[in-house]
Amino acid sequence: MSELFSPEWMGAYKNAWNEEPKLTEPLGQIDFSTAIGYGLLNEDQPRGVLLVENGKATFGGAYDNQDMNWDIRAGADLWDQWMKNPPNMTQIGLAYTMRRLQFVQGDYGAMLKEPRMAGPFIKSFETMGQV
Repeated sequence: MSELFSPEWMGAYKNAWNEEPKLTEPLGQIDFSTAIGYGLLNEDQPRGVLLVENGKATFGGAYDNQDMNWDIRAGADLWDQWMKNPPNMTQIGLAYTMRRLQFVQGDYGAMLKEPRMAGPFIKSFETMGQV
């Protein structure tokens, strides 16, 4: 497996995202388009980026100063744990409360209040574990 959030890993994640109808269909129904950065806590910028247009991932690769709507960070140990055992909403909420998961950009609370986004958000972590 490629290093987490490397360009190769992000490309594989893009492909896995597009093969998961529980991500693409509900997000497509709400015309969800965004740029999501992924990385490690205490780093200046995300390592990888996923661009999504109307629910479908159109790019997965290295972060190259793209404007981010979401920038999700966690420690390497937490990412590793979640790649092996994807988290549920309670685990994500606990990690967020304890600041082990941080949103450098994006509104975690608003996303959780939108049911059409909350389910796919959890599914995105499950999909990461398939890469």
